Amino acid sequence: MPERKVLTQISPVAWEHPADRAALNTMRSIPGFDEVVRKVAGFFGERAIRHLFAGSAVRVGPRQRPKLNDLYSEVLETMDWPTRPDLYVTQTSAVNAGAVGFQNPFIVINSGMLGLLDREERRTILGHELGHVISGHATYRTIALILLTIGLRNLPFLAGMVLLPIELALFEWFRKSELSSDRAGLLSGQDPNVAMSAFFHMAGGRPGWKDEAGTDDNDEVSLEEFLAQAEEYETGGTAIDSVFKYLNVAFQTHPFHTVRVAELHRWVRSGDYYRIIGGDYPRRGDERPLSADYSDAADYYGDVARGAANQVGELVRNARDAFTQAMRNPRK
Repeated sequence: MPERKVLTQISPVAWEHPADRAALNTMRSIPGFDEVVRKVAGFFGERAIRHLFAGSAVRVGPRQRPKLNDLYSEVLETMDWPTRPDLYVTQTSAVNAGAVGFQNPFIVINSGMLGLLDREERRTILGHELGHVISGHATYRTIALILLTIGLRNLPFLAGMVLLPIELALFEWFRKSELSSDRAGLLSGQDPNVAMSAFFHMAGGRPGWKDEAGTDDNDEVSLEEFLAQAEEYETGGTAIDSVFKYLNVAFQTHPFHTVRVAELHRWVRSGDYYRIIGGDYPRRGDERPLSADYSDAADYYGDVARGAANQVGELVRNARDAFTQAMRNPRK
């Protein structure tokens, strides 16, 4: 492939998804949210977070997984990021990675992820996690991971607070922040097919595994077919299907892989990706004011959220009415 271009002084605004900024703005406006962040961050602190998420992991360096270390160096160079967040590998079959921490975020990538992806797809994931760091996502994402690991309701200093709206908003933002960093991952590797293939393989595995008899399956997969499936998922169904789609991910940290591939494909087709590669992007320190952008995105996101809430309310009312009717007219 052509030599990757160094994106000198690129600002995270270049890749941040409007829904990410809107969800973040909405989350910050929820009463009590800032207090939860302060209390959780103050209770755990930087050292505790490292013990929690990197205590049993292996730190990558020149003498520890040097090939992965070199790949990480290339990603840092491409994204022109001056600091080097610590990178850890942890042993687990789960296909995942994360950027966590407060003052000094670090990156943890699971061995299951490394085992599934090839070298260039790993570049995409490293760029994705670095994107979280550059965008300043780590603090809120760490709060969400603590929620998953421990549960906010198990933290005594949060007793008496109304937490459900905060949880829902936090997970919603978490998923939207993934869409932003998916773009950062693409920019770090600069090959759209590789970036989309990474999520394709995370959704359905990689062909070439051996069966119980040790025979290669010699099966075939098609990114084009997966893109068609993604379009079908996004555009198909009725209003009630959209409600179920929301409920399916309400307490998940990641969007479905079909959605992520579709979003990347849409961004590439829009021309924005190629404009950035061509050098047309905001630099760090001279971005235009974002207040109007935040406002527009929040208004749009608010309309979407209200529509989803109305659909959920209608679903609940219909279920209640059906139950009431069934109780009034039980079958003999």
